[in-house]
Amino acid sequence: MQSVALAALCVFLPLGVARADDPAPAAPPSSKAAAPHFTPKQVLSDGSVTVRGQKIDYQAASGTLVVHPRGWNDSDSADGKNPSAEASMFYVAYFKKGVRPENRPITFVYNGGPGSATVWLHMGALGPRRVVTANDTHTDAAPYKLINNDDSLLDATDLVFIDAPGTGFGRIAGKDANKEFYGTDPDAYAFTNFISQFLARYNRFQSPKYLFGESYGTTRSAILANELASEKQIDLNGVILLSQILDYDNSVDEPENNPSVDQPYVLALPTYAATAFYHHKLPGTAPTDLRAFLDEVERFSLGDYNAALQQGTALSEADRDRIADRLYQYTGIPAAYWRKARLRVNGGEFAQTLLGADSMDTGRLDSRFAGFAIDPLSQRPEYDPMNASMASAYLSAFNDYARRVLHYDDAGPTGGDFLEYKASANNIREWAFKHQLPHVLRASNGAPNVLPDLAAAMITNPKLHVQLNQGFFDLGTPYFEGVFEMRHLPIPASLAGNVEIKQYQSGHMVYANQEALHQLHDNAADFIRRTDNESAASTAPVRN
Repeated sequence: MQSVALAALCVFLPLGVARADDPAPAAPPSSKAAAPHFTPKQVLSDGSVTVRGQKIDYQAASGTLVVHPRGWNDSDSADGKNPSAEASMFYVAYFKKGVRPENRPITFVYNGGPGSATVWLHMGALGPRRVVTANDTHTDAAPYKLINNDDSLLDATDLVFIDAPGTGFGRIAGKDANKEFYGTDPDAYAFTNFISQFLARYNRFQSPKYLFGESYGTTRSAILANELASEKQIDLNGVILLSQILDYDNSVDEPENNPSVDQPYVLALPTYAATAFYHHKLPGTAPTDLRAFLDEVERFSLGDYNAALQQGTALSEADRDRIADRLYQYTGIPAAYWRKARLRVNGGEFAQTLLGADSMDTGRLDSRFAGFAIDPLSQRPEYDPMNASMASAYLSAFNDYARRVLHYDDAGPTGGDFLEYKASANNIREWAFKHQLPHVLRASNGAPNVLPDLAAAMITNPKLHVQLNQGFFDLGTPYFEGVFEMRHLPIPASLAGNVEIKQYQSGHMVYANQEALHQLHDNAADFIRRTDNESAASTAPVRN
């Protein structure tokens, strides 16, 4: 593949104008001098990428925007009522040259976590360069190979990769900063603030607009789609979801802590079956057609298996044995194990057990991966073999790319302390999962369910389209869970056609499989081109 050519045109802008060759300004005598991360910045560079044989010249803008919690007032009032917390959110944006901005779609991209940076989608899927990793095994250590990304979405849309508060080169500060940004609703408000601010600073209000979120990023997208419309009067053309979780009561991570809710087991079973199929652990004559096999498992899941679980302790021993035998046929996990587990095996138990005879665990985010068990007697894996296989490649590649290619250095051309790029805020233990649903007066405690948020966005904007992309081998957000949720969006039946679902023989990070990445690009690009309303765009001067 042709490598990406990037000419260094390094400009560091505190969103005023300060070029690299300008004399260093004196630091202002204010508290900001001690916290330079909280002044908006921008570095510009030029580059090109070749996608499907088409060369695309672009300008890259990397920098930070500063956002505040809900309730902050941008007036200069000194009444002391404004929250002091603030977040400097890092982003990298790519703008295609030679096009009219209002004709050109723009897509805001982010990973999930919660509390994850967007290095994964940036370096593995959609950006102009892609780090090469092994398909289903551990990637060799450095040096890592960064190549032209033939599957970048820059052929269809401008891209803005946004790192969540407290991640990337961004930071949070001020009183109660963790409380003000680390939670379902505070996080969504920060992203709403960022997107509206970005559209204003780069004059993109007229552009067709899209969200592309992965994992917890799909939770965020559901809230964002509604909040952008209801709070900022910004309608979206489309929402692209990757590895969805919108109702956390459907999670197969420790559902035993929520007894009487058996839905997670039902929705995870097809992924267990796909994993057993991949690792050749199905008993008897293995099926040859994965999709046909999963169709059969899905019917059993919603039918006999669901009915058995609903009976609880009233289920007869004969029926329990019959269901356990079927579960063995579909998963390779012995019937005796299923009986001992009362027919309920969570995701961690499955990942630990399927290859347990070889003291191996499967991956959680991508169950095609496998790794040696740290404790073969544990109930669940101590680490994720998939994450361990790829994290070093992604972080090493981005750290090199950000400094050497994008020329982003948070200290600026005058020098300063090194600033770490944080892949995670490591804030899951303090994350507030409370969520206030649309048209509800108070936030609710417990696991969030943002199906009503996405439904509200679709009802108030009936032309909003949604594309769900999912991998069969995802134990983190099992694919059938996403299908189930889309079928249960509280929307009129006439809007159901606005939702489309694309599936891949890959895992949570669908793009970890190169063939699946190729398909993901084609599906997402086609979705954007079908929904961007380009024919209605005005004829303004092109961007040089």
